[in-house]
Amino acid sequence: MQSVRLSILIPVYNEANSIAAVLERIVTANSDYFHAEKIAWDVIVVDDGSQDDSYGTVQEFSLANPTVLLRLIRHKTNRGKGAAIRTALAYTHSDFCLIQDADFEYDPAEYPKLLRPLIAGDADVVLGSRTINTVERHPFSFSQAVANRAITRFAGIAAGLDLSDVETGYKAFRTSLAQTVPLHSDGFGLDPELIVQFSKRHAKIVEVPVSYRGRTHEEGKKIGPADAVAAFGAMLRAWLFSGAHTDPATDMLVAMSNAKRFNRWMADTISPWVVGEVLELGAGIGNLTVFLSSRQHRYVATDTDCESLHELQSRTRYRPNVTVSLCDFSSPDAIVRFRQSADTVVCLNVLEHVTDDIAGLENIHASLRPGGTAIILVPQGPEVFGSMDEVLNHKRRYTAAELRDKMSAAGFQIAELTPFNRVTWPGWYLNSRLLRRRRLSRLQLRLFDLLVPLWRRIDDRLPWPATSLIAVGIAAH
Repeated sequence: MQSVRLSILIPVYNEANSIAAVLERIVTANSDYFHAEKIAWDVIVVDDGSQDDSYGTVQEFSLANPTVLLRLIRHKTNRGKGAAIRTALAYTHSDFCLIQDADFEYDPAEYPKLLRPLIAGDADVVLGSRTINTVERHPFSFSQAVANRAITRFAGIAAGLDLSDVETGYKAFRTSLAQTVPLHSDGFGLDPELIVQFSKRHAKIVEVPVSYRGRTHEEGKKIGPADAVAAFGAMLRAWLFSGAHTDPATDMLVAMSNAKRFNRWMADTISPWVVGEVLELGAGIGNLTVFLSSRQHRYVATDTDCESLHELQSRTRYRPNVTVSLCDFSSPDAIVRFRQSADTVVCLNVLEHVTDDIAGLENIHASLRPGGTAIILVPQGPEVFGSMDEVLNHKRRYTAAELRDKMSAAGFQIAELTPFNRVTWPGWYLNSRLLRRRRLSRLQLRLFDLLVPLWRRIDDRLPWPATSLIAVGIAAH
């Protein structure tokens, strides 16, 4: 069994009376489990401007337990739970993270419940629900129960999921996922904000029952009515206004995953050429894969980004005909395992990212069986290269003659060269050349996608150039 790395993130604010006992409980309750499962673990404690001796208490524990890998970080002022978690996330390099409160509302002995689905690959996110099938449950206060149900229901609407307890303080998740979603909430609104952002990334979310011993305000509970209001604000911002990825280029891919009518239009345009065993190069998060793979016996989808592949695996997990694989097709060494493995290679909006695009096309040719088909879609029009191209890391936009010549040089016979998507040319020119925007407007995208049935009827009649070119090449051997 391969070792996995776990970081336990603990935000602390005025918990000098409990934090040492919580840390001790983590060690005593889980040492055998961590050893048996080969889990290399550490603890990241963020003291969030405590006014008591929480910081000193953690220091004393660390000195008394030198075998425990513990990093202690201090905020000079109290910024909130969300800010503390964001700070902790910036310091970890683990495979998985688990959030542990600095009190005993949640029992560290239940870590195996949260970690098993992650380690098995059955989940990207695991929520410890306080409301489903728990062996032991202390009732919420009435106001807390009402607020929790309202927040959970609203988060479910925003995430498109039937959830039972988004405000739970017990969450475990893949580290790379959490580190690449934009998070803004400083307070307790981080809990539902995480769920909304994870859902936008098509994360596999699992709920497991955990026991809960809630404190009263007299006993030190800090969340209040203002935090409930802030949680609604955090969810609304994440749902309607926030991006889904910290990288602007990848965020555009996530935004495009919601343009289902447009993606279907593109898939329908190229699907007559997609036959036999298919290799998709640069599949990203699978915006086209989900359409193109449905009728294929064997479909291999590749990309260079591991986080995108996780999302792609999540979106295709119920399709046994789809294999997801890491591959940089611009490298001859990486493509060699796919040599003459495919009847069709699909490469959509990828070639423009490759520095040596002729070498990339030659590698595509090498991956095809004799007489196989390459379907290449690229952006057209060097004259409209602008800020959006820069954000997307485009090296170039093509002319029809350039694409034809480069594919011919790589050994392809051109069967078809088709302009695609004229309707967005004016909008691209406006946003990328004139306004110099660097993010895709989600409102514009929703409106555009809503009208795709109209665009499909009129696109070939529009008098200006197309935004993209689709080339179909036959591999001559």
